[in-house]
Amino acid sequence: MRKLITTALMAAVAIPSLAVPGVASAQSWREVQDSRRDVREERRELRQAQRYGDRRDIRRERRDVRQAQRELREDRRDFRQARAWGRNDWRDWRGRNRALYARGNWRAPFRYNQWRPGVRIAPVYYGQRYWINDPYRYRLPAVRANQRWIRHYDDVVLIDYRRGVVVDVIRGFYF
Repeated sequence: MRKLITTALMAAVAIPSLAVPGVASAQSWREVQDSRRDVREERRELRQAQRYGDRRDIRRERRDVRQAQRELREDRRDFRQARAWGRNDWRDWRGRNRALYARGNWRAPFRYNQWRPGVRIAPVYYGQRYWINDPYRYRLPAVRANQRWIRHYDDVVLIDYRRGVVVDVIRGFYF
């Protein structure tokens, strides 16, 4: 009887996790490639229908092409979302890797400023010595061209270094 109850409890715990795919299951690049191949095949079939078929065949093939394109867009979106770092993804990482963020007292040759996005700052504040060279290490969001994450005391500031404009500020990033 004890074995039966134990087995039933194990099955009750294991089966829901196997039956229902998790929310965090990411799209693989292979699925995106398969969707691309499906779009190519559907387009080929549409060309064949335009060449040899009647109106109903063409209409049906156009609908299939649109459906395949829609699935490709969804797969690409899912793939990008699975890979993308959100703005606050570093918070949980920081909690588990406290030593990485505890850099002691950090002082610069200038006083602390609380910048807001859109403000233009002098190049003295975002020189190369203040750059965070590996933002992935801290789980910071990816940057665009001509942007850099810099450290300003315990804050992290994303700046456009060509124009000197603050793009984003994360306050209290370091301990």
